[in-house]
Amino acid sequence: MTPDVTQLRSEAQREASRFPALLARAEQLAGTVLLGEHGRRRAGLGDDFWQYRPLRAGDSYRQIDWRRSGRGDEQFVREREWQVAQSVQLWVDPGASMRFSSHKDLPTKAERARLVALAAAILLIRGGERVGLTGWKLPPRRGDVQSLRLAELLSDEGDADYAEPEARGMIPNARALFVSDFLGDIDAVEAALTKAADRGVRGVLCQVLDPAEESFPYHGRTIFESVGQTMAHETLKANELRARYLERLAERKARLEALCRLTGWHYQCHHTDQSAQSALLWIYRALDGEHG
Repeated sequence: MTPDVTQLRSEAQREASRFPALLARAEQLAGTVLLGEHGRRRAGLGDDFWQYRPLRAGDSYRQIDWRRSGRGDEQFVREREWQVAQSVQLWVDPGASMRFSSHKDLPTKAERARLVALAAAILLIRGGERVGLTGWKLPPRRGDVQSLRLAELLSDEGDADYAEPEARGMIPNARALFVSDFLGDIDAVEAALTKAADRGVRGVLCQVLDPAEESFPYHGRTIFESVGQTMAHETLKANELRARYLERLAERKARLEALCRLTGWHYQCHHTDQSAQSALLWIYRALDGEHG
């Protein structure tokens, strides 16, 4: 009994250690994005003062702040900050295929997907948005505690080689972020985006691939095995498969792009040898374009 208890305790500590590590990396990555430049603050309805600006044509005289204007010859309007908080729901692929990395110096697709998704969530929460997961595990909320819960749940891994997007529990007119390699059943992706669009949900689809999956640098005798070890294929001439593989990958990416255009989503393909910051900036700007 004792060895089993010790092993369980060791595994539990190892699993728990991932949450703060992931959270710390995500907070550091989020810190590279200046909210002043890429944030969600803008003029609109609300109660919090944001800034003064000069009176413009079309402004009502009732908007003039006479106290501020009395300091000089120019008339100023007191603008308030946009406070219509939005709900943003995340789905990050927990499938075994996401645990692939072609080189020890590269992160797995899962590590990169979790990092950029959590960093985006941190930025959104800091900007006053409610962030949660699709499905029923974690409804959208604000606050630092929500970031910790997201770090915990995003660290979960599935047993299946490929996971299907979770489209249940999507809030009408919310926004969404789906991050995956999208190498599984594309019909499931189409069903999820169609369901989201039917509920007025718009969002961002970020496909994360390892550079080897994009270039297929294999020659001669090669054994291809799924990360979950449920499938394997051996060939003596891997280079002969390259053209057909690249053609099918291009078809897959083109279909994902078409699905996004049809449903009003944004699509990007990100490679794990690229900077995480570039992916985060694109995701954050794309989500910002979905505001309102």
